[in-house]
Amino acid sequence: MSNSGKLIVVSGPSGSGKTSLVEAVLMEVSNLKFSVSHTTRKPRLGEINGKDYFFINEAKFKKMVREDCFLEHAQVYGHYYGTTKEFIVSELASGHNVILDIDVQGAAQVSSCKLDSLFVFVVPPSLRELRSRLEKRGLDDDSVICERLSIAHEEIQCYKHYHCVIINNKIKESLNELKSIIMTGCYRVKRRNKQVEQIIENFKEKFLNDY
Repeated sequence: MSNSGKLIVVSGPSGSGKTSLVEAVLMEVSNLKFSVSHTTRKPRLGEINGKDYFFINEAKFKKMVREDCFLEHAQVYGHYYGTTKEFIVSELASGHNVILDIDVQGAAQVSSCKLDSLFVFVVPPSLRELRSRLEKRGLDDDSVICERLSIAHEEIQCYKHYHCVIINNKIKESLNELKSIIMTGCYRVKRRNKQVEQIIENFKEKFLNDY
């Protein structure tokens, strides 16, 4: 697939703040388009069909899979999510940069495509902070939050497969960092391996003690 724009793939655990970062950077960086994914989950309060997601049923989603409509698709927390090829290829060919907010499964699929892509991983500063963010959202009960934390522990370990890593402690600082990454086209992993490994180790210790 030939293109002149760049694909920016942003991933991170549920509650890491990646979606807030993507929404904020779209308001501040020109020539940047958001790829609206398709999903089979129900809309959350305030979400708009066609703006946040295209909300479709499972039968239609599976039909689109059979028709090879998706650049990437995955099942996450019991629901299907997918990014259509048509929008991505069209926008990149027009010279626009496109940003994706997708999970690690989807990012792995995108990485195998012949697209000029930049992969950014968003990490929470700690397990405690991640749990606090998930609780403050008020979307899940405690059992679901525990499941999300467990999955987050696995997902964080994928950070080495990404070009850049943002430890999302303060949203304003993280936004400035994401803007810089996009505008300079940085492909170098930030020198944060030691910090991220410490976060992973803290996750591990907490789960061994409490879960």
